[in-house]
Amino acid sequence: MTQRSHADLVAEQSQSKSATSALAASWRRSMMKHGLDPSDRRRPDRLSDAEIAQRRGQMQVFLDVAAPQLDQLYTLVCLSGCNVLLTDAQGIVLDQRVADGDAAQFRDWGLWTGNDWSEAAQGTNGIGTCLAEGRQVTIHRDEHFHTRNTAMSCMDAPIWGPDGRLAAALDVSSARADQTERYNRLIAAQVAQTARAIETMFFRASFPEARIVVAASDAADQAVLLAVDKDDLAIGATRAARRILGLEREGAIRPRPAADLLGRQDDLTGFDKAERAAVMRALARADGNVSRAARALGVGRATLYRRMTRLGIAERDARLSHH
Repeated sequence: MTQRSHADLVAEQSQSKSATSALAASWRRSMMKHGLDPSDRRRPDRLSDAEIAQRRGQMQVFLDVAAPQLDQLYTLVCLSGCNVLLTDAQGIVLDQRVADGDAAQFRDWGLWTGNDWSEAAQGTNGIGTCLAEGRQVTIHRDEHFHTRNTAMSCMDAPIWGPDGRLAAALDVSSARADQTERYNRLIAAQVAQTARAIETMFFRASFPEARIVVAASDAADQAVLLAVDKDDLAIGATRAARRILGLEREGAIRPRPAADLLGRQDDLTGFDKAERAAVMRALARADGNVSRAARALGVGRATLYRRMTRLGIAERDARLSHH
């Protein structure tokens, strides 16, 4: 496609009322909302070294958590003329992995640390559109808004912070002329998996004193995690967990009993729950032997059996409790 015809197509689709695809919507945002010209050949803006250092400093813990995952993703895709990029929520590239032989090409395109790849700056592109729509996207060649970006394919996935807000975009951009859409799908799946791993690791790092509980869910492609404190109160939740469990969408969550959220409510009062926990611990230490557990608790065997019945503890539970 020539430069003129690509720009013409983008302009025509952007102004068409009948074009309803997600791609057309992004092109329309790029032209109408952000006032961009698809034939503009200028490189993306780059922040100063001081600004880049400041942004990296603000996200240092996140970047440290993500670095080994970027290394691993790069080893999987590096043979294919790819550039692995990690941006902040504004689309500024903060970290990357690229082969020396590919560096000049990607630097010329502006796919480089410190450059702004927001949709407002670059129009439809993997990083910017992923962040604008908060979802996984692949922008293949002439799906890009700017004609100057149509030689690349970009596979992206969002990374959500422990506060439920967008934290970053993970991108693999390819310069290969023979890059097929089928190959893009394979890379896109790997990008999504890596983004989820980074999100999970950063969530764990954000609640170092808490127990991390995986909530049951049909959302196999999302991290559904709760952070539970020593009092069994849920004090943190990933974005997917917030949505599934009906918690605050963003920001800190109001601490709630984890049992309530995970559907393990029962009819025991607080004191009964404490007694049940004490009995279960004694039974576990006694390997399920009720007589030994009774001695440890300082009560008779018959008394312990009566308490077990009242607290809903079967002998089978007692035997299983230590396994």
